[in-house]
Amino acid sequence: MDRPFFLGVAGGSGSGKTTVARAILAAVGPEQIAFLEQDSYYRDIAWGPDHSPADHNFDHPDALDHELLLHHLRELEAGHPIECPVYDFTVHRRTAETVHVPARPVVLLEGLHLLAESGIRAMLDFKIYVDTDPDVRLIRRLRRDIQERARETDEVLHQYEETVRPMHLEFVEPSKRWADVIIPEGGENRVALDMVIARVEKLLGTAVPAVPG
Repeated sequence: MDRPFFLGVAGGSGSGKTTVARAILAAVGPEQIAFLEQDSYYRDIAWGPDHSPADHNFDHPDALDHELLLHHLRELEAGHPIECPVYDFTVHRRTAETVHVPARPVVLLEGLHLLAESGIRAMLDFKIYVDTDPDVRLIRRLRRDIQERARETDEVLHQYEETVRPMHLEFVEPSKRWADVIIPEGGENRVALDMVIARVEKLLGTAVPAVPG
């Protein structure tokens, strides 16, 4: 191929888009895929006495450094490796570490606002939107933020009411009109996953196993 095949997996917080992306990665093989998570590209926040994490809208597109992400995508398109940032969600800042991502035949991108951002959307050859019921997404987000990000239950629910749900309705949900495929139920939809993997397989000209049930 003259350029990598760019595959994007978008959807609401807790929709299962990460599960879908990692299922594709596991089935096709990491040696074929450059995998990027949009969450790695959150902007650093300088906290002060008048500004705390509870006051910041992490669910607005402006919270993400799309300029850097787009630059990295263009570098991968040109066949150059990148250094992907590592974001620490417990302190809301990037760490000093980076992850080396070499150029691969497929660039797999997963994130909340992939389809809402026109520059990133324009680079995607195949766009997936993972569509999951709001109550399921809330339960998954609550469990993740408590277990993985050291949040309190009241804090997670407050953030969901104040920013997550409004931003989902304003930016994320409308962006699914740009999707080539909408996957209900996320990673539980094995039929849809097998279809997506078959598409990537055809482009690579290799045989990959179906996603296990």
